Amino acid sequence: MSLLRPGPPPDAELLIEAGGLYLRPPIMGDYKAWSVLRSDSRAFLTPWEPLWPSDDLTKSGFRRRLRRYARDRKEGRSLSFLLFNARNDELLGGLTLSNIRRGVSQSATLGYWMGERHAGKGHMSAAVAMILPFCFDVLNLHRIEAACIPTNTPSIRLLENVGFSREGYARNYLLINGSWQDHLLLACLSEDFAARPRTLTPVVEGILKDFL
Repeated sequence: MSLLRPGPPPDAELLIEAGGLYLRPPIMGDYKAWSVLRSDSRAFLTPWEPLWPSDDLTKSGFRRRLRRYARDRKEGRSLSFLLFNARNDELLGGLTLSNIRRGVSQSATLGYWMGERHAGKGHMSAAVAMILPFCFDVLNLHRIEAACIPTNTPSIRLLENVGFSREGYARNYLLINGSWQDHLLLACLSEDFAARPRTLTPVVEGILKDFL
């Protein structure tokens, strides 16, 4: 772990770190950096995301977002993270494990976003490589799913490079930027992950009992 960083904020209950990056749940103190990065990256992110609420970048909108995240964590339905550079605590993007299903499924859906000025530098590839061991070894999930608009070549390449395989094509799958969009469906299974050489060994601090 980085010796230059004093550690996660005391109200961040989970930390995953490897390769000079770390993931942790967002807190209210992240609002300014988050809103600036999202605002600066709006045109870059718009083609790949649902329409933003009119107050999305406001402090009240961020507070409401955190309440939803906390509720979903408590109910064991999703985990949301922000991605930071461990050397200077700079916010780079975000990653979410949503639609977590237990029982006979043991699966989740992966989503992510990257600030425009940090894109193309391998940070999100590293973040997904960090989250997969957490999904399979800590949360004991069996299947991680992801969906990409077919023209989003960088995202498809990212997922395939870290072990996801193409499984199908869903027409009008998600409402993105105000219109229904076809998506390519990909997944990584625990056995797929186990068969690949590990390039990162993340350090996990803290845990959420709702997900075990």
